[in-house]
Amino acid sequence: MYIITLTLTEQRSKAPDFMAAHKAWIAQGFDDGVFLLVGSLKPQGGGAILASGTDITSIEKRVAEDPFVTEGIATPHIQEVAPARTDPRLSLFSEAAT
Repeated sequence: MYIITLTLTEQRSKAPDFMAAHKAWIAQGFDDGVFLLVGSLKPQGGGAILASGTDITSIEKRVAEDPFVTEGIATPHIQEVAPARTDPRLSLFSEAAT
């Protein structure tokens, strides 16, 4: 599992020009079964993505293709997480860790 954060840069003013492409990139991540959750970092700090079901190389490649990343609007950080214990509502993650 991966927690991906996208921190907005000084180029954030370009975000509206690339928002449609960024949203299409997000939709593709869900369609591919990789993204589990996407949301905003508050206050106005960028975004966060919870991803699963692939290896770090594939995640890095996918993140590098985000228009916000390619245009310098956001700087990505990818953190791999090895779930050891979860709430029962998230049991699919603890099963993947075993």
